[in-house]
Amino acid sequence: MAINGSSSKVVCGFFAAFALIFSIFLPTVHAQQQPFAPAPAPASDGTTIDQGIAYVLMLLALAVTYLIHVADVPIGV
Repeated sequence: MAINGSSSKVVCGFFAAFALIFSIFLPTVHAQQQPFAPAPAPASDGTTIDQGIAYVLMLLALAVTYLIHVADVPIGV
């Protein structure tokens, strides 16, 4: 018995729908209803902001250094 193209698409679609339904509803069968955990306290104590400012200042220093050295090169040498 040969399976033509249209029936194989139907079988493939059936298995895809079957897998989708079970992947959505099967994990909720064994889920336990627990109260939500409290949100964690903020972990940033300002060091992230300081590090961001340092990176910006380093990039600014790099750009200024590049511009100074480009302007210092004589043209036509």
